Amino acid sequence: MAMSGGARGGVMGKRGSRVRRGRAQAMSEINITPFVDVMLVLLIIFMVAAPMLTVGVPVELPRTAAAALPTEQEEPLTVTLTADGRIAIMTTEVADADLIARLRAVAAERTSDRLFLRADGAIPYARVMEVMGALNAGGFSNIGLVTEPGGPRLDGSAGSGG
Repeated sequence: MAMSGGARGGVMGKRGSRVRRGRAQAMSEINITPFVDVMLVLLIIFMVAAPMLTVGVPVELPRTAAAALPTEQEEPLTVTLTADGRIAIMTTEVADADLIARLRAVAAERTSDRLFLRADGAIPYARVMEVMGALNAGGFSNIGLVTEPGGPRLDGSAGSGG
């Protein structure tokens, strides 16, 4: 069976009916799938290549008498609550009645409100909270509780370290 085009450019179909070929219509939407694919490939390439770019050129730096830049502007303030209930700011023992006044004086001289509280494990929880309230009243709101590593875990297993 021979296929032949008609006057209008039609093509004979399987059963002899004419299939009309019209002018190609312009797509009105943009297909962004190839764009997204290319962007993902570029993202992966840059994620892999970026760590390799941070390798510097090895040089031997000159020695100077200049001091190193400090990593911390101030030494963190430490308050200790001993097993017998005494309170010490850094290494100086302080009476309970003088604690807030001393803390306010120290806070006025410092730029950081960071403070570490070291409390003995035998101290009742209420006493620790009482001291924390005094620390807050003294001007320190960034209080960290200091512990030893390797304690018991909630799942019942023993901690690591010693």
